[in-house]
Amino acid sequence: MIYFDQAATSFPKAPGVPEAVCQALQTMGNSGRGAHHLALEANRLVFRAREHLAQFFKANDPARIAFTANATESLNLALEGLLKPGQHVLTTELEHNSVLRPLYRLKAQGVEVSVVPSDQKGIPDFAQLEQLLRPNTKAVVCTAASNVTGNVTDLDYLGDFCSRRGLAFILDAAQTAGSFPLDVKRQKIDILCFSGHKGLLGPQGVGGIYLREGLELRPLKVGGSGMQSYSTRHPSEMPEALEAGTLNTPGIAGLLAGLKYLNRVGLEQIRSQEQELTRLFYLGAKDLPGVKIYGDFSTFRRCPIVALSLSGLDSAYVSQVLAQDFQIQTRAGSHCAPLMHRALGTEKEGLVRFSFSHFNTKEEIKIGLRALQQIVTRKERN
Repeated sequence: MIYFDQAATSFPKAPGVPEAVCQALQTMGNSGRGAHHLALEANRLVFRAREHLAQFFKANDPARIAFTANATESLNLALEGLLKPGQHVLTTELEHNSVLRPLYRLKAQGVEVSVVPSDQKGIPDFAQLEQLLRPNTKAVVCTAASNVTGNVTDLDYLGDFCSRRGLAFILDAAQTAGSFPLDVKRQKIDILCFSGHKGLLGPQGVGGIYLREGLELRPLKVGGSGMQSYSTRHPSEMPEALEAGTLNTPGIAGLLAGLKYLNRVGLEQIRSQEQELTRLFYLGAKDLPGVKIYGDFSTFRRCPIVALSLSGLDSAYVSQVLAQDFQIQTRAGSHCAPLMHRALGTEKEGLVRFSFSHFNTKEEIKIGLRALQQIVTRKERN
């Protein structure tokens, strides 16, 4: 089996991740819920994970990192917790439904939403940001990279734009955390939302949110926090302010193991390998008859994603043939990014997304290209 669906979730996980999850299940209690040694072991692990994440994202204070289930929960928390009726938010056509659907719900409640359009390569026209600004604009929310095209967003530009105008910059880092360095201070990111199961190589069911000092969010949920139990109000101090209920300690243990692996190998090494594999696949696929590749490949400073269509064939059919006949796993359809597909003109058939990690090999890329060639040949014969 060849796994080319890394943009959905990483596989295999980093060495040490399964073992860390099992060890937490077997040796740890509930973090923040007791003073016995099992609870204290969980406390220490959770704090070490916060420290590693703060260092990874260049944040000053580990307490500004709160754990969630995934980037979707973090984005819901950021948008629902920051925006109020009568305020205005800017976003782009690149976004995943984890951004769009919370915004649509907020729009129904009186929040104004403007969307920056993109061209046929999926590149957003950030020159329109200035024109879309309103006196009541509160924030810009944007993905760090498209999960459809792999195009990387200019975060330095967006950070400066927001900083100069006093806007909150909310970043969806689901596709880039673990592949590209993120510096919340230098890039002026106010809220960073991430999943643990993609580039960070941890298990599913754990993610997090970074919240800049001085910024507060209304929590999505309140309840047990392990502190101030007699208060009728949920604690306002970070990170407990955003962490009602029992944390996913085994998932956090796995995430910590993934972070340690990334630090040992280095993001530069990982990104270099991923870009080499992406280039190899792109160059081998781009001239196949009937194949059209989407995105901006004028640069390989991009996520390791190649999304393509095969003329006359539905993307789901192509992906099914790859899986059944060649044991190659890909992702077909709309990838939970409807505005991006509308901009690309791929709403009807969708796209087949090949996404890679440094765990993939050049030999696997060559096998994938041969499989794609055979599907093209079958189509021409029929």
